[in-house]
Amino acid sequence: MPARDTALNDPDDRPVKQALLRGWQRRCPNCGKGAMMRGYLTVNPTCPNCGEPLHHHRADDGPAYLTILIVGHLLAPVLLLVYSTWRPSPLPMALGFSLAVVVLSLYLLPRLKGGLVALQWAKRMHGFGSAVAD
Repeated sequence: MPARDTALNDPDDRPVKQALLRGWQRRCPNCGKGAMMRGYLTVNPTCPNCGEPLHHHRADDGPAYLTILIVGHLLAPVLLLVYSTWRPSPLPMALGFSLAVVVLSLYLLPRLKGGLVALQWAKRMHGFGSAVAD
């Protein structure tokens, strides 16, 4: 029997792209059907559909940092463009951009957390791939 290259032909390989897409949709990275989140940011201990353990995740502050990074990089150029093009008065501009920051942050935060948990699952990080029984 020829030796197989485990780095390329591992039958237990978890596709990262598929897991990230499922995480973005806040679905189980394993089956894609069960809900990953129990609430707004609370991750279910196990998938309600397939039973995949999800309690191993260590998302911590990662999703918040990514949210701040993305929102800042998206809205800073828009802020500069709006100010240099139309010169609005400060109050409407502050209110409009504050609302945009809050809405965009609330939209991105749970999706980025789902993506981070799914990435950890796909890469078998923090106990997601261990042979030890849960």
